[in-house]
Amino acid sequence: MNIDKETIWIVIGFIGQALFSARFIVQWLKSEREKKSVFPVAFWYFSIAGGITLLTYAIYRQDPVFIVGQLTGLFIYFRNLYFVVYERKLLRAE
Repeated sequence: MNIDKETIWIVIGFIGQALFSARFIVQWLKSEREKKSVFPVAFWYFSIAGGITLLTYAIYRQDPVFIVGQLTGLFIYFRNLYFVVYERKLLRAE
C-alpha cells in the first residue's frame, strides 16, 4: 500500500475535525439529560484534542489564520479545564 504524505495530512485534518465536532455531541447529550445547558469535562478534553490536531494540520498547511484561531481556542479550552479541575479540588477540600 502506497499512501502519500498529502493523504496522511488530510486524514489528520479529518480526525481533528471529528474530535472537535464530538465535543458538541457530548455537550448536547449531557444538556438533554439534565434539561439545561451543561458543559461536561469531556467537552474540554475533546476541544483540546481536536484543537491540537487541527493546529498541527494548520501548521503543516502554513495557514496563519487557521493557526492563530486554533492557538486562541486552545488557550481558552485549557483555561476552562483548569477552572474545572480547580473547582473540583476546592470542593474536595471543604
